[in-house]
Amino acid sequence: MTTTYAALLRGINVGGRKKLPMAELRQLMDGLGHSGVRTHLQSGQAVFASGHGDEESLAAELAQAIQKHFGFSVDVIVRDHAYLRAVAEACPFPAAELEAKQLHVTYFSAPVDEARFAEIDREAFLPEEFRLGDRALYLYAPDGLGRSQLAVHLAKPRINKGLIATTRNWNTVVKLVELTAE
Repeated sequence: MTTTYAALLRGINVGGRKKLPMAELRQLMDGLGHSGVRTHLQSGQAVFASGHGDEESLAAELAQAIQKHFGFSVDVIVRDHAYLRAVAEACPFPAAELEAKQLHVTYFSAPVDEARFAEIDREAFLPEEFRLGDRALYLYAPDGLGRSQLAVHLAKPRINKGLIATTRNWNTVVKLVELTAE
């Protein structure tokens, strides 16, 4: 039995570092025995089907293969369709009423709780807000991620210590649900 997954690669093809051509990534993933490999955009999303492994072992396998093939390390999170759909459906903000640039999801490699974010004075950042979900953080940034001061604080290494965290805008969140449903 095969399961369809999305691989979320952190920090590639942005800011001029860690260039990873999507065609080569697809070939690499094919070589790992995955089927139906497709990529979405240039910023590190791949959809694939696999009959072996779990999310963590598939992520570790892909990260190791990228390191070997491209010569640099990339953090990878792998999630299946059911999880991606559940995250989209559980959005605590009115996604249908917002522009995609205003709503983001940060996917985490492990569960997070409110204590991790206790140092953040949420009221100081209003109208920006965040809420936690299942290994996910939903960020409402009315002026977009690039102008979000809250996003800067949420990305601090001391807050994300021990985690892989990678953020996607709402359009990508929805598209990954669609792509993994096929």
